[in-house]
Amino acid sequence: MPELRPDLDRLRELRARRPEAIAEAAATRRRRPLLPADGGGARLMLVAADHPARGAFGVRGAPAAMADRYELLERLVVALGRPGVDGVLGTADVLEDLLLLGALEGKVVIGSMNRGGLAGASFELDDRFTAYDAESLAAARCDGGKMLLRIDLDDAGTAATLQGCARAVTALARHRLMAMVEPFLSRRVDGRVRNDLSTEAVVTSVAIASGLGATSAYSWLKLPVVADMTAVLAATTLPTLLLGGDPDGAPEDTYAEWEKALALPGVRGLVVGRTLLYPRDGDVAAAVDVAARLVHGGPR
Repeated sequence: MPELRPDLDRLRELRARRPEAIAEAAATRRRRPLLPADGGGARLMLVAADHPARGAFGVRGAPAAMADRYELLERLVVALGRPGVDGVLGTADVLEDLLLLGALEGKVVIGSMNRGGLAGASFELDDRFTAYDAESLAAARCDGGKMLLRIDLDDAGTAATLQGCARAVTALARHRLMAMVEPFLSRRVDGRVRNDLSTEAVVTSVAIASGLGATSAYSWLKLPVVADMTAVLAATTLPTLLLGGDPDGAPEDTYAEWEKALALPGVRGLVVGRTLLYPRDGDVAAAVDVAARLVHGGPR
């Protein structure tokens, strides 16, 4: 990975002495279309880095893997510099670091919105919007906002999350920004929130998420790869991005699952975080290159 420490030290100084530099950089950032105006095969490869804002740092057996911000930024800069990587998903702190480092030029930038459902908290399912809102995303010249929607029929906190997501979908549409909704049916097991990854549960979550807001014109779905993705994709006409998921199992098995799902109608790409940023062998560039080839075509 590149040695970014001098740049990161300068970033610290810039944040302390010239906070207005963030807005200035956002105003002049070179943007790109979300998808080309024509060509139905266009797809997106996005890297996700919004986990720390929920207090979720773990990768496999390392509970604090993502806690070192310098290391996370170094890995993100490597990933964003690889061919075929279209953009990034993150909270304002991460995206603004990358902006000041010059890593977001010509990239799709999606801001993460509801991070209030802290990992392991009693209020985890009452997932408040504590990060970006639609207005701040538009002001920062981002391309969309992402929200997590976990639905537990036994947890009253779900109602507030549903309402918050619906309002966010409507507000993003007013600004003509993508509303990326990541839905799950969830339940508590031994006090911990677990997502139901059965095909039936994912189909149900798709139907609920698709109906949020006063319009679905700008709504996209971010969905896990499960057993019967044909049935999942048949449940919606909304553009869909595949969730890379947590880095469990052999990489080749994971890549094979992604490749199969990417071929289905309605799938518009892949959003992956820890799997690519913290690969087993430590080679971020190689892991990202495999995923980018799967999304945009070419041999693995």
